[in-house]
Amino acid sequence: MKVNELKKVLKPLIRECIKECIFEEGVLSGIITEVAKGMSTQRLVAEGITVTKKTADPEDLKKKADALEAQRQKKIKMLNESMSFGEVNVFEGTKTIPADTSGKGALAGVSSDDKGVDIDGIMAIASGKWKQLM
Repeated sequence: MKVNELKKVLKPLIRECIKECIFEEGVLSGIITEVAKGMSTQRLVAEGITVTKKTADPEDLKKKADALEAQRQKKIKMLNESMSFGEVNVFEGTKTIPADTSGKGALAGVSSDDKGVDIDGIMAIASGKWKQLM
């Protein structure tokens, strides 16, 4: 069989199969939908006003973000200034909690060299009176 004869036989069969596939299985509507989406310019029409949706410029977004951050830092500074205690250091004599918080329980996160609360005064108050207190 020659190539031309094969084409004459196969071409109508293939054309018929493609038509059947496109029309019966709903492929054509999907193709049209995708083409329509690709061609749209995303315009909004409301009360006769057309607004074209455009993407934001990265430089403008960065400028806005920087301006908002500067405004936030300014507010933080004002808050800190309004809450100042003059020249008094309210955290004088305190230690930071150690970063090792792997322990569990009531004393998790407490330094091992922390002496806790001094209870010697309790013993001095109640010396000799334990029997009366019980």
